[in-house]
Amino acid sequence: MPLDSAFRHLALCSFAWTLMACTTPKPPGKNAETILVPGDPDAPSQITPTEALSIAESYAKHSWRPFARNILHGPDKAGVLVNTPDATFNDEKQRAGWWLPGEMNQGVPYKWGGFDALADFDQGVSEGHAAGDVSSPAKRIADNGGVSAHAAGVDCSGLISRCLKLPTVHDTTQLPSVCTPIAVSELRPGDLLNIPRGHVVLCAGWARPDRTWVYYYETGGPPDYWKPGLKEAPLASMIDLGYKPLRYRGMAREPGVSGKEVLTRGIRAKSAVVTEPVIGEP
Repeated sequence: MPLDSAFRHLALCSFAWTLMACTTPKPPGKNAETILVPGDPDAPSQITPTEALSIAESYAKHSWRPFARNILHGPDKAGVLVNTPDATFNDEKQRAGWWLPGEMNQGVPYKWGGFDALADFDQGVSEGHAAGDVSSPAKRIADNGGVSAHAAGVDCSGLISRCLKLPTVHDTTQLPSVCTPIAVSELRPGDLLNIPRGHVVLCAGWARPDRTWVYYYETGGPPDYWKPGLKEAPLASMIDLGYKPLRYRGMAREPGVSGKEVLTRGIRAKSAVVTEPVIGEP
């Protein structure tokens, strides 16, 4: 075979092998990548279940150091009543605060009406803002009028809006406008359980093989009301409370029925067990 023909033959063989490597499907198995169907391109953002849960976990694990000046139990500069969930706080329902001044704390504190990115929260704390502001019946009545501009943190819908990478906060009445209702049996990691004008959580997967319990991220609910965390609870009990399953339109998804576990085993092992769930944020 002439030299130039040999080179052409080798080049064609190399291209054929490259094409086969690119187009040959990966065998099913533990390490095979899952092909995701993109979300609605007209949605406010695009996100995958893994990304959404990773953001939730980053809020639950965020380390920060507050000081005494970040504690406030009284009116802020604008006259809005603020109660930070520091370790000295305890309301009539015995929902204790947790963070300690002068020490490294983990988890972004709950703030009524809060929508802080992690960097914004850190900056607010460094500038002396109140570190969190718990919810109350009075704040629920006041709605936006109960939101302090001098406190830092996230509330339930603020956390979920961050997890979905929404450009602006969507409260529990606005989230359905960017979501699609789904059946309980269709729940997947990254979906929401929402009660308009009530509370919202981010589904993180099934906590039992029979799918009777669900993992979820939230802030504002038991057992640690005033910090984000991963929890597991009986799904039927949550549905009985009025939670409605929703899927964010910009969420990528698996083409078939999902059996995918997004959470690592180590993260799942640290979830808080909630045998009798309640609607957070009174």
